[in-house]
Amino acid sequence: MDGMPRPRPPHLVQQVTRHGAVVWYVRKGKGPRTRLKSAYGSDEFWREYRAAIEGAPAPAERKVTRMTLEWALDRYRASSAWAALSPATRLQREAVYRAVIATSGTELVSEFAPADIVAGRERRKDTPHAANTFLKAMRVFFGWAAGDGGLIDQDPTKGVSRLKLGRDQEGFHTWTEEELARFEERWPLGTRERLAFDVLLYTGLRRGDAVKLGKQHIRDGMFVIRMEKTRDEVFIPILPQLAVSMAAGPTGDLAILATLSGQPWVKESFGNWFREACREAKCPGAAHGLRKAGAVRAAEAGASNQEMMALFGWTSGRMADHYTKKANQKRLAKAAAERLSNVTRPHLVSGEGQKTKNR
Repeated sequence: MDGMPRPRPPHLVQQVTRHGAVVWYVRKGKGPRTRLKSAYGSDEFWREYRAAIEGAPAPAERKVTRMTLEWALDRYRASSAWAALSPATRLQREAVYRAVIATSGTELVSEFAPADIVAGRERRKDTPHAANTFLKAMRVFFGWAAGDGGLIDQDPTKGVSRLKLGRDQEGFHTWTEEELARFEERWPLGTRERLAFDVLLYTGLRRGDAVKLGKQHIRDGMFVIRMEKTRDEVFIPILPQLAVSMAAGPTGDLAILATLSGQPWVKESFGNWFREACREAKCPGAAHGLRKAGAVRAAEAGASNQEMMALFGWTSGRMADHYTKKANQKRLAKAAAERLSNVTRPHLVSGEGQKTKNR
């Protein structure tokens, strides 16, 4: 079923401050505004929202002791560093911080050592992605606390390594060439499913950016769009395959990818809809796996780390290095195999190497 744009809850108002921070209010008609202080999307946020709608007193604020981890996290989440993050990143990290506050919020922030961070990572070792997400969130927070925050002298996350992922733990499935062909056969040009597939594959955009992509982003034969996650502007050439797919349609008015009613997608609904299209094509992949498939294709075509960073909007070379190393290893293995197959073993002359009898 098509996902409709998600309506904003009644009387919920968003405002961006002059410092770039997003704040939320409840306001009925022309009445007074009630500020919602908790992070958007959190359980506390919706409790405050319901209280404001019902006219009930806001939940009493808990007293937080100065210089504890919870107090420091509150300060961080009121900082410009936090405001600069994308809403999706804030929501993901908020979940990590709420869990940490529940277990260690009353501990002094200055008392945390690398061993504590390692222990937190190890508690999540059965889900390596969650462990690495925890480590990244804590690394960003403690980096701020030791830097701009001025709360601690030493960052306890320094030297703590990420968990290595096994082949079966590398996240979203990367589409194979056979799966790409199978999807194209099931969903030919002129279908909404094929257009979504081509946009994802030939732009390398994440689904949150892909659903916003519109004709207003086209300049000189390229898409120019600011990415939701990093806020960086990227320039993506419109490849011939995508141009043909866009011409075949069907496209929306506000966005290239649209629901049956012609409205732009909400990224979560789009992800669910596209996953169903994948299943119908008997493909195990999903939207993000197409981004990975595009990265594999680019690397195997000889794209450099810098070129891949520019195309996919990566802010560090780690991901580009991952794909180029695998592509280089594949090329080297093929070259070595060809060399090996071209080696001819010298044939022994008949009788050569045999011991002669003494006469």
